[in-house]
Amino acid sequence: MMASQMHQPAAGSACPSCAEPLETGDLFCGACGQDLSAVPEQPLDHPTIPIGTAAQWPAATGTDSAGAQAPTHRPGDVPGTDSGGGPLTAPAAVRYDNRPGREAPSTVSTGATAVPAQDVSSSGDFELPAPEAAPAADPRAVDPVTPPSGTKLCVACRAGHVDTDGYCENCGHAQPRERDHWERELGSVAAVSDRGLRHHRNEDSFAVSSTALPDGSPAVVAIVCDGVSSATRPDEASEAAASAANELLLETLPRGTHPQQAMHEAIVAAADAVNSLAAGSGEAEAMEHHPHRHQNAPACTIVGAVAAGGLLVVGWVGDSRAYWVPDDRSGPPARLTEDDSWAAQMVAAGLMSEAEAYADERAHAITGWLGADAYELEPHTASFKPDRSGVVVVCTDGLWNYAEAAEDMARAIPADAADRPLHSAQVLVGHALDGGGHDNVTVAVLPFAVPQQGAGSAYNKA
Repeated sequence: MMASQMHQPAAGSACPSCAEPLETGDLFCGACGQDLSAVPEQPLDHPTIPIGTAAQWPAATGTDSAGAQAPTHRPGDVPGTDSGGGPLTAPAAVRYDNRPGREAPSTVSTGATAVPAQDVSSSGDFELPAPEAAPAADPRAVDPVTPPSGTKLCVACRAGHVDTDGYCENCGHAQPRERDHWERELGSVAAVSDRGLRHHRNEDSFAVSSTALPDGSPAVVAIVCDGVSSATRPDEASEAAASAANELLLETLPRGTHPQQAMHEAIVAAADAVNSLAAGSGEAEAMEHHPHRHQNAPACTIVGAVAAGGLLVVGWVGDSRAYWVPDDRSGPPARLTEDDSWAAQMVAAGLMSEAEAYADERAHAITGWLGADAYELEPHTASFKPDRSGVVVVCTDGLWNYAEAAEDMARAIPADAADRPLHSAQVLVGHALDGGGHDNVTVAVLPFAVPQQGAGSAYNKA
């Protein structure tokens, strides 16, 4: 999911890891357990948040919400034809992979340097006493009555019951959320989502499913969404978008709707679902009377892939990506999506060189997202016809920040990905966590099988 920051908590008033409010004298964050006596390491990547105003950069191109066609950015390394049958021309060099002079995403890091204790012997300040060690929980002090069916026990003390707010009634420990790490596997697609190592909650979501076309052939779906971190309830936004897009595809594909048209309609349905979160909570009315609050509407990015009828269809809004990795690694991998980002817009419009755009602090600001505050909904879709078997990697920026180029992604995913999609998704999530895990990580692996037909790795745009 790639962007710039909108809001920073006042120094000393919020946890540097999860932004939860702090009380004077706190040594550890009550929500995420962050050690407040250490200086946190600077993030490796950028949280997913949208840009401030639309007037600062060119409007994104693509298909608008009314269905009117407009030029869209296409991956330059994937030849083919457009929906009108004409040549699929390569766009301006708007890519993140292997940019000249650009280092890996790890840019600035201060390290977790411990803060030395202050000498207060002559300062006149009151010295806080060292906190007393909490006594071990005495199981005999806990109500021995058997808890009602379904009651959760604390993962820390293993004795207290967890209340509706997710905290232990005995020791007060915050419990892991169900979405901190979750996996799903169907026979033909799998996905894994993880909170990462630095976030206090998982704001990503996914949906994987399969159905049948009217002729009985299978159609496999993978949807991945990344909540916009600066927005309200980003986790709800990503969940609503993934669910709505998946349901729409499962409804339209069996009726015979062309997969590319179905993907377009799915993105529109996802946007409507996210918009309804603002409308249902009164945020839409608040935005109307207080325009400066528009940036707080629930928002997320989306990317999806459908394998159906010999076609590979991708659709997206924002900076989550889809990659193609052939089973025969002698063939070239490819990135199938182009980011809706500030840097990409600057380069595509000819206003800045690639080196200048990506050196700017606004480079990762997203220019397209789903939400009531989006300036205009512009779903991007593309359809390909691979001539050989491979896998589609559908992911948020929590993964691709650690495997940005298509070649990097191909090296990170196991060679038997087509046979073991869940294992491959787990490996890719592990790759991101090993790299630092500074963001939520979500990846779906969708195998695409075709009969072997000679050499080459050509695609045709449907």
